[in-house]
Formats: sequence, structure tokens, C-alpha cells
Amino acid sequence: MSVLVIHFAPRPHLGPRSGPSGGETPRAPTEFDYVLSKDGAMVHSHGRCAPALLPKADTVVGVVPAADLAWHRVTLPKAPAGKLRAALAGLLEDVLLEDTEDAHCAVAPQAQPGSDTWIAVTHKAWLRTQLTALEGSRVIVDRLVPQAEPMDPPRGHFEHDANADVGRDLRLVWARPDGVMVLRPGGTLVRSWLPQPLPEGMQWTAEPAAVEAAEQWLGQPVEVYPAPQMALLAAQTGWNLRQFDLGLKHRGVRAFRDVWRQLGGPAWRPARWGLAVLAVIHLVGINAWAWHQSNEVEQRKRAQVSLLQTTFPQVRAVLDAPVQMRREVEQLRLQAGKAGDTDLEPMLQAAASAWPEHRVLEGLQFEPGQLTLSVNGWAEDEIERLRASLQPSGWRVERDGSRVTLRRAAQGAGA
Repeated sequence: MSVLVIHFAPRPHLGPRSGPSGGETPRAPTEFDYVLSKDGAMVHSHGRCAPALLPKADTVVGVVPAADLAWHRVTLPKAPAGKLRAALAGLLEDVLLEDTEDAHCAVAPQAQPGSDTWIAVTHKAWLRTQLTALEGSRVIVDRLVPQAEPMDPPRGHFEHDANADVGRDLRLVWARPDGVMVLRPGGTLVRSWLPQPLPEGMQWTAEPAAVEAAEQWLGQPVEVYPAPQMALLAAQTGWNLRQFDLGLKHRGVRAFRDVWRQLGGPAWRPARWGLAVLAVIHLVGINAWAWHQSNEVEQRKRAQVSLLQTTFPQVRAVLDAPVQMRREVEQLRLQAGKAGDTDLEPMLQAAASAWPEHRVLEGLQFEPGQLTLSVNGWAEDEIERLRASLQPSGWRVERDGSRVTLRRAAQGAGA
């Protein structure tokens, strides 16, 4: 599953204040730095271009600079989802440096109401401007992640700031268990903030252009991590800053798309092959079973035709063996002078076998296959007993006012 990681431009911290409270409206950058990974694990290409020229990928992740995120440790309010944003604004109102309406908040993944959790805060208008610029070029950012998040053991990453003055072009992103700090290493003040001794397992990394200055200031070797590799590492976090009014719309469709993308990734390739083989086996099995059933039906039809022609040699053309067999048997019965099931005598015998002893037959009407009897004054429970007595023998009893009609039930049908 391919991943496109986009570096969001840092928010300008000098000049007129942006936002609705005064000053200029934030301006979206005309170009973005990006990293493309075909498998989500390795960097395959990176560069800088306009939003319309960004490469296509299955998932798009935006990285918010560490300097533009504030971290607050709070007890998550027990509020409904629709009111959680307002509850967080009231909770953070005294610690924010700007109006709560200008701030965008995001809750840590898997946070539970009533428990301590991290809240990431950034400037909403600045973030929305960049999202709008990308979406205007049909680049939909699926997730927004922080460049760095609070972690234990701590991690320090040195960057080279090409836009800074000489001597201040080294920047340290220091992620600790109690938050994230962005510092300008220089002199002994910042170094004095480092814990002594350093926590076990603490990792120091640096961009290639910052390695020499970082090692000189830190006094120990650092691991080289290019910016594209760090961006891809940040994209693997569980955080998603697209929450509340910056959340994606049509979540159901996007959730289905995300699941579909995951199933299309390399990790699911064995499962996809297994399902494909299972589907082929299932299809072959169904076709084999259908052929077997069709062959068996044809054999039974041929057996019926053979039985008809053997029993009644005078029948030459066979169109419907069961119907023609029934017709020939009926003709033999008539020639022998025997009554059939739908003649008057068998139908009277059937009615008499279930007729109540205290009831007198007041009248009847016979048609071939149908016997109508008068039941004037009968209660409904008497009709039900008559019906229940004749039903097991294959007779159907229907009442119409003061008459009941007796006829043979259709073959294979219920009473």
C-alpha cells in the first residue's frame, strides 16, 4: 500500500497575527515537500512541488511541524462526542496562548473518558488553509500526524534550518515523556536542561547536514536520519489530528476505503492468494456438483420414459412421462370399472368416515373431483374436527357459509 507523506509548512511566528482576531489571513504555500513510499516502510522518492503535481498514493498523510504543536496533559472530560470539543476548550482556556476559537485540539488515540491523556493543540486557521490548498488540487489528506510526540524513552532529533541565521541553523526536536520541545542548541543553557545522566535507551538522530554541528554540541555520536526517513517514521504513529471540525467527511465510505487499502497491502498478499485459490476450488466444486445433479436428473427422466414405454408399449411419443403414465393408469381403471379417488363413492366414504354421529346430511352436490355437503347450523369447531380428520388422508375441506366442499389436495401441497 503506497503512502504519500506531505510536510506542512511551518506557521509564520513573526509579523501580524493571523486569524480572525486581527491581522492577515494565513496563506497557503505554493509548494509542499513530500515523501513517497510504495510499501509504507521504505522511501522510494521525495521532492518538492505544487499540490497539483504531487504523486498519487493509496494513503496521504500530512506531518505537522513540532514547533507548531503544543502538548497538554489533562483528564479527558466525560462528555458526549458532540460536546467534547467545547469541554476541552473550557478545560484548556487558561493555558492557551490564543483564543479557544482559534485553536484546534486533538485527543490522543484510544483515550478513555476520565483518564489522563495528551491533547495536541495547534492553530486552526493555519492548518485549515493548507488542507484547503491540497484539497483544491484533489489531494485528500487522510491523516494528520505530529512530527514528534511525547515518548519514553526520550528521543532527540537535530535538524538543519536553512532559513535561519548562521550559528542558529541547528534545531533540536526533543520528545520526552512530559512533552515535546523545539530548541536552538547553543551555549550551555540548553545543554543544562538535558537530564544527567541521560535516560537509558535515549536515541539521538540528526539530518545529514546537521550531524557535524549536533555531535560537536552534544559531545557524542548521533545516528544519521535523513528528513524523508523521519517523515515516513512520523507517519507510522497512531495519532490523527484530523478531529472535530477538521475531521474527514463521509467517514463510512472512507473507512471502507481504508480497510480495502489495507487488504490490498503486501501483508495481506498470502491471504488474498488463499482466498483466490479457495474461490477457484469452490467454483470448480459447484460446477462439478451441478453437472452431477444434472446428470442424475437426466438419468431419472430416462428411467421414467423407459418405464412408461415398457408398461404401455402403445405410447410412442413421450412428452411428459409422469402425466402420460397417470393418464394411461386412469384409462385402465375406467376400463376395469373401478372407482377413482375423485368419484362420488370414494368421496362419500371419506366424508362418512369423519361425519359426526349426531349430524344428519341435509343435502349434497357432486361434480367430478368435488363434493359439496350442507352443514347448516354447524359450529366452527365441528368444521375444524372434520377438516383435521380428513387432512391426513389427502383431502381438503373448505367452508362457504352453510356448505363445505371436499376435494383432493393438490399433490405436494399442504392442507
